[in-house]
Amino acid sequence: MITRRQFIDALAVGTAGLAINSTAKSYAQILGSNSRLNFAVIGLNGRAYAHLSALKANKANARISHVCDVESNILKKYVDSATQMMGEEPVGEKDFRNVLAMKEIDAITIATPDHWHAPMAILGVQAGKNVYVEKPCSHNPAEGALLVEAQKKYGKLVQMGSQQRSSPHTIEIVEKIHAGLIGRAYFAKTWYSNVRKSIGYGKVVPVPATLDWDLFQGPAPRQEYKDNVQPYNWHWFKTWGTGESLNNGTHEVDVARWALGVGYPNSVTSTAGRYQFKDDWQFYDTMVTSFAYDDAMISWEGKSCNGMKYFNRDRGVEVMGTTGAVIVDRDGYEVYDLKGRKLSEYKAGTSATSSADLVGRDSMTDAHFANFIAGIQKGEKLHQPVAQGNVAVTMLQLSNIAWEVNRELRLDAADGKVLADPAAMKLWGREYEKGWAPHL
Repeated sequence: MITRRQFIDALAVGTAGLAINSTAKSYAQILGSNSRLNFAVIGLNGRAYAHLSALKANKANARISHVCDVESNILKKYVDSATQMMGEEPVGEKDFRNVLAMKEIDAITIATPDHWHAPMAILGVQAGKNVYVEKPCSHNPAEGALLVEAQKKYGKLVQMGSQQRSSPHTIEIVEKIHAGLIGRAYFAKTWYSNVRKSIGYGKVVPVPATLDWDLFQGPAPRQEYKDNVQPYNWHWFKTWGTGESLNNGTHEVDVARWALGVGYPNSVTSTAGRYQFKDDWQFYDTMVTSFAYDDAMISWEGKSCNGMKYFNRDRGVEVMGTTGAVIVDRDGYEVYDLKGRKLSEYKAGTSATSSADLVGRDSMTDAHFANFIAGIQKGEKLHQPVAQGNVAVTMLQLSNIAWEVNRELRLDAADGKVLADPAAMKLWGREYEKGWAPHL
């Protein structure tokens, strides 16, 4: 197997050291397509179908030339779907490094398991590609900081997939909050509810013939394959996933931080547990976390296994100010006075998605891709550049660390690092499989 270091060395000297399956068809496809960006979609289960839908919506300026996944059956299914939706067949690849070595590719999108997000994005910008990476942009805070550095060093665009940043009604209401709609905004309550089932206790079984388990694990330390990991449950294992706080909390906490106009907090506390089921799930199913600032605060409540809603919404943000409050979610917003009387509301329609939709095709993702494409082609300012998106990601990762060490964390508000707590800072990064640690 080619290591990460060997791959970077090959890129640096411009060799053809990798076995690249660029067929005559792939080159024929790009002829006459110079006005459209060539995209490669990597990690083809779940959110990758939202990427497909969004690229179809932006077909005038983008095409899917390549797709990549470590599972042959998932790869074939996506090739078929992309061919049908885009009107041309993309080249399928198993190894993303082959894709990165192709000069004709302008941008990659990453919808892999979380442990791949930052290492792959870093390799992407090092290979000269613009990158759209799903949230969370990293598996741990050290990776996020490294990705931000890599983006600055290599100068390529990196858009994080927190698509509500491209929601017109969310942009509108945040601007109104900043203009004083509810006075001085000082508290944001955020939440997420779902009815996830137990993942049971996995058994060590032979790796399916369709899966390259070694490449799936990539930068993560090697483990035996169990039958309750794929295709989605990796989210709940610490080696590959980041728990519900990063899986969904990132979205709402990011909107809350945006509305309040705050960065890293001064402190974070978390209380959480696995209450609903006893199984292999390594994170919590219920978490309450709080981020404190000098004159503001944010709370997040994650309920993975109980669908009870707040304000008749399974996810959302309530922003409170000195003269009123705003409730905003993916479907619209409502404005209230101090006594809780509704003053106005806006409904976006039916294009946004509920928490139960794992794919999440919606107009916000279409707009987020349009912004990314315009950033590449026209220099338009990104709605969620990775340096901005990484703040909320790091905050939620710190909530996981506070839960792990079971105490309040005092933070450096400049970069989010934990102060005077070496045990907590040991969780700032992770161990990597030899040869796979990301670096500049």
